[in-house]
Amino acid sequence: MSAPDLGPLFLTLRLAAVVTVVLLALGAPFAWWLAHTRSRLKPALEAVTALPLVLPPTVMGFYFLLLLSPNSAFGGFWLNATGDTLVFSFTGVVIASVVYSAPFMIQPLQGAFEAIGRAPLEAAATLGASPRDAFFTVAAPMAARGFLTASVLTFAHTIGEFGVVLMVGGSIPGQTKVISIQIYERVEVIDYAAAHALSAGLLVFSFLVLLLVYSVNRRYPMRVL
Repeated sequence: MSAPDLGPLFLTLRLAAVVTVVLLALGAPFAWWLAHTRSRLKPALEAVTALPLVLPPTVMGFYFLLLLSPNSAFGGFWLNATGDTLVFSFTGVVIASVVYSAPFMIQPLQGAFEAIGRAPLEAAATLGASPRDAFFTVAAPMAARGFLTASVLTFAHTIGEFGVVLMVGGSIPGQTKVISIQIYERVEVIDYAAAHALSAGLLVFSFLVLLLVYSVNRRYPMRVL
């Protein structure tokens, strides 16, 4: 791997790490609520959560481009508050990636929480534990494999993003040019050797991630996507 490829590689790892942390903070409470709610809105919210799995990345990227544009209410507010635009920026790519990778965090966690059920929480409550204590001392440790699976899948999926990142962030070295875009540009200039080296690395990484996930779920069965 040449020196010009290291920048996109490190940026990709940084993006995947940030997105995984953000989704752990936001996705875990939402998955917990989905696992236990009886709201009539649950099917609709589950469908919205799963949309990134079926929508073409370019469709999501296009609508994020409109949402984050300085001409939109949200993008205009951000520009006035920070002086920077969200489109063609690392922050904008993070926002779009969080939504695009959300199913890979929420669905495994929801499955893990549903597998636990209410009985352990009710037992903790009878011993005087508050709902917060019951979650952190009972539910979270019991769902540890769900957290592991969700985090690994989210990290790996974010690393492989292309369409959404290209639409929202473009290809700015050091800011938005991730490894998938670097591969695309290598192919464009017919540098197949470099494209092959980068692609082979991602292929091996993806296989190892899936091998880990399936090995964990084979030993400890639970719903994963």
